[in-house]
Amino acid sequence: MAEIKTRCLIIGSGPAGYTAAIYTSRANIAPLVIEGMQPGGQLTTTTEIENFPGQPNGTTGPQLMEDIRSQAIKFGADIRTGLVTEVDFSVRPFKAKTNTGLDIEADSVIISTGASARYLGLPDEQKYSGLGVSACATCDGFFYRKKRVAVVGGGDTACEEALYLSNLASDVFLIVRKPHLRASKVMQSRVLNKSNIKVLFNTNTTGLYGDEYLEGAHLVENVGTSNEQHYDLALDGFFLAIGHTPNTGVFSQYIDLDASGYIKVKGSGTQTNVPGVFAAGDVADPIYRQAITAAGMGCKAALDVERFLNEEGLVG
Repeated sequence: MAEIKTRCLIIGSGPAGYTAAIYTSRANIAPLVIEGMQPGGQLTTTTEIENFPGQPNGTTGPQLMEDIRSQAIKFGADIRTGLVTEVDFSVRPFKAKTNTGLDIEADSVIISTGASARYLGLPDEQKYSGLGVSACATCDGFFYRKKRVAVVGGGDTACEEALYLSNLASDVFLIVRKPHLRASKVMQSRVLNKSNIKVLFNTNTTGLYGDEYLEGAHLVENVGTSNEQHYDLALDGFFLAIGHTPNTGVFSQYIDLDASGYIKVKGSGTQTNVPGVFAAGDVADPIYRQAITAAGMGCKAALDVERFLNEEGLVG
């Protein structure tokens, strides 16, 4: 095990972690960032980003994350790929271990581990994982050019996935269990007006089928009503976009979480129940979950860390 000491350990990356790294680096705190197994976080699976300030012509998720990461490195952040597998927040300095063999001692911690895509819970999802089932259209959409695909969900993410796939696939079915879409009005309009997207309202997926690869989905429409109808939909790809689960398992022994597993922070700041441990981004935000709000929280967490370290006499 290699040992390393830092005044600020940032666990996770994405807009929150990398922004926190920029601010703590500029404050001469010299943070250590363990960026996880998906450097850049969820945004690296997003193609076009049109609503991030300072990008009037738009950009891509991977490019935006690479730009912010490079900016953090420019100011002196020590960024390492790896996964924090164990923490001890019972005493300071805090301790953490990684799957790459690091033993870390930190005077402060920022948690920015984000959230992971949620699955329906069907046994067939794992059977066909990588064989037709995916939780990332922008990662795997290339393989479904001119084919039939479905996206499950009714929010902005599901609509974005459907629109992305509609530029590749021949037919896109948006499977929505409710009689309406939850997405923003602009996203609803884009989906409903795209000729090769068909929205299947009041529809649930009960299973998937296929021999070696996915060949389709078992669906039920208007379940529990006199109009209930079961049918099979032939598909080549099945994409999940039904929400996320916060990546907080490793911290649950020490950090207060809400009923859904998101980290609780105090007031409008980023302080958790453990003094010196802060949280930023989707891991502590079940409501907004936007790149810009995550970046803003990363900034707040960095400023909170700077204030904490100064009060403890650990900066200077």
